[in-house]
Amino acid sequence: MEHRKVIIIGSGPAGLTAALYTARANLMPLIFEGNQPGGQLTITTEVENYPGFPEGIQGPALMDEMRKQAQRFGTESRFEHVTAVDFSRRPFKVMVGETTYTADAVIVSTGASAKLLGIETEKEYMGYGVSACATCDGFFFRDQEVAVVGGGDTAMEEALYLTKFAKKVTVIHRRGELRASKIMQERAMNSEKIAFRWNSTVEEIKGVEENGAKKLTHLILKDTLSGTLEEFPIDGLFMGIGHRPNTDLFVDVLDLDENGYVIPKGEGTYTNIEGVFACGDVQDHVYRQAVTAAGSGCMAAIDAERWLAVQGIE
Repeated sequence: MEHRKVIIIGSGPAGLTAALYTARANLMPLIFEGNQPGGQLTITTEVENYPGFPEGIQGPALMDEMRKQAQRFGTESRFEHVTAVDFSRRPFKVMVGETTYTADAVIVSTGASAKLLGIETEKEYMGYGVSACATCDGFFFRDQEVAVVGGGDTAMEEALYLTKFAKKVTVIHRRGELRASKIMQERAMNSEKIAFRWNSTVEEIKGVEENGAKKLTHLILKDTLSGTLEEFPIDGLFMGIGHRPNTDLFVDVLDLDENGYVIPKGEGTYTNIEGVFACGDVQDHVYRQAVTAAGSGCMAAIDAERWLAVQGIE
């Protein structure tokens, strides 16, 4: 079995920042990048709100730069998916198929995934008109018409945020009433820019190709009462049906809340298991930004380094 002082599971901004900091502390981390190396930013086109890039940067390019920086100081990346963990005793075990690795400390940064509709073309247009993050991409839809799918607080938050940029926001909801909290419903319904399409579902996402890039142009909506289909022209579509933390590996292992997010123990990034730390969107259902994920990755690395020092491992 191959042993490491630190193993990091997951490679978005949180995991790669944790790798950078632990590598610079001479802890020689091994990071498993999983099924989506670079995390959610790899399905984002332009990133304009990450500090240090005044002209913006493509999401995949930002992740490549983070990876190179971490590797420069000794991080080893493996593009493999962790299939099981055993945190019942130290050293901890991390399994990739039939191969077992051991670690003195583990940093969990597996992130979260936006819940999608399951339509064949939605991933095709992700970053080209389709988005799962209004605060990330709303700016690109200034003076355009956009839609938000969903009827809960997440959808209302996205819709209200988008009114800062879009000239019109249509909330598409499969039922005839919202399930959002009363105050969020009132805020959305009192907005002059927000309209509602009740009893409607998105059946298809359609677009064209311009200058070698895809561009969303319209949706096919289905009336859930009559079953009729209708073309709905739109410039942008935002998923407002929530996020799901990638914590299947840690059920009955780490303390998770009712939605599956890792519950931090006390201050910082400690979990209920001493020597296991969590950072990024896997434990953050509030901010979910690249910069906050990176910040918590730094915190996890410092927590792990200090904890290892107390154990006499440096």
